[in-house]
Amino acid sequence: MTTPETPSPAQAPLAPSLRWLLWLAGSVSLLLALVGALLPGVPTTPFVLLAAACYAKASPRLHRWMLNHRWLGPPLRDWERDHSLSRRTKTVAVLSMLISVGASTWVLRGEPVWQGVLVAAGAVGAWVVLRIPTRR
Repeated sequence: MTTPETPSPAQAPLAPSLRWLLWLAGSVSLLLALVGALLPGVPTTPFVLLAAACYAKASPRLHRWMLNHRWLGPPLRDWERDHSLSRRTKTVAVLSMLISVGASTWVLRGEPVWQGVLVAAGAVGAWVVLRIPTRR
């Protein structure tokens, strides 16, 4: 039991080294999300969510910036409120994975091992997206 003088574990300040590592992980995730927005086949959303989670612990200012961002904010606020995805978001995610895995598999024709790896990774990605609850 915590007393008023003792902060609960959720309120306890993080060690500076842990804050720095979380900030670094959030920044790398945000950079990977940017790469994912530009390159087909690289996911964007998981990296944005990971960056927001890291910044929520390490840098409330950067977390607020992400929540108020013109493009990042609405889906992040929806995720933090509902922990679910809309049917449209799930459809777009799975279809874009299907298209990029299909195109990449075609480019790698004659390389059955790499094609298998791509198909397996795409199947895992689709499975993860489809397991997330659907928002009404």
